[in-house]
Amino acid sequence: MGTKSRHLSVHIDRPVAEVYAFASDPANLPRWAPGLGASVTREDGRWYVETPEGRAGLTFAPANDFGVLDHEVRTPSGETVYVPLRAVADGDGTEVVFSLRRGPGMSDADFARDTALVEADLARLKAVLESTE
Repeated sequence: MGTKSRHLSVHIDRPVAEVYAFASDPANLPRWAPGLGASVTREDGRWYVETPEGRAGLTFAPANDFGVLDHEVRTPSGETVYVPLRAVADGDGTEVVFSLRRGPGMSDADFARDTALVEADLARLKAVLESTE
C-alpha cells in the first residue's frame, strides 16, 4: 500500500527562474520555512539546520532547469525524510507544489497539523518573493 500524499500549492506572481533561484538556496530556508529551523549552515560542502530536536542534515536536488526543488532531511534521530517540491511556470508567474507525505501511523490530527504548517510556509514564500522588487 502506497503512502498517502496531499499536494499543496501556491501561485507566486514572480517568474519561475526567480522563484527557483530563491527556493533552491538552503540559506534562504529560515526566511520562508522557519519551522524547519532558524539557523542554516554549510560545512564541508554539506548543509545543516538547527531544529528544536537537534542538528539535521539537508541534501538538495542538483541545480536543474526543470524546477525540481526536492530535498532530503536527515533528522537528528537518523530518519531520512524525502520532500518533493516543484516550481512550475504558470503564465508570467509560478506555481509551487509541495507533496506532503503522510507517514506510517500518522494520526489525522498530525497530518492536518503538518498540512497547516506547510501551507503557512508556502504563504510565507509567496509573501517574501512578491515583496521583492
